[in-house]
Amino acid sequence: MARILIVDDSITMIEAHKAILEGFGHTVYSAQSGEEGVEKAIEILPDLILMDIVMPNMNGFQATRKITKDERTKHIPVVILSTKDQETDIIWGKKQGAKGYLVKPVDKKELASTIDQLLEEANQ
Repeated sequence: MARILIVDDSITMIEAHKAILEGFGHTVYSAQSGEEGVEKAIEILPDLILMDIVMPNMNGFQATRKITKDERTKHIPVVILSTKDQETDIIWGKKQGAKGYLVKPVDKKELASTIDQLLEEANQ
């Protein structure tokens, strides 16, 4: 299955999403800040990244922009996973390069479907 990087400053959220993803057979890595997420994206080159928005220092929008603009990581689909559910947040996230946007708490089936679709698109 896929190697997925979760970037979220909440250990509780990381563990909850990790359990779901591992249940689907994925290998999961985690980072607790935007900066660490960018570093791990370059180091690990995961198949997909789940990105929170609200984090100290470098937020998820900034981290997504760095990842999707970097030659080494721009091929990696980023899905924003946030409690921010306003249309402007969704539009802004996609302008930063995110391929998907899901609102927490996320439905397991919706998460799996989004990941499967983006991984399939990335492998074409």
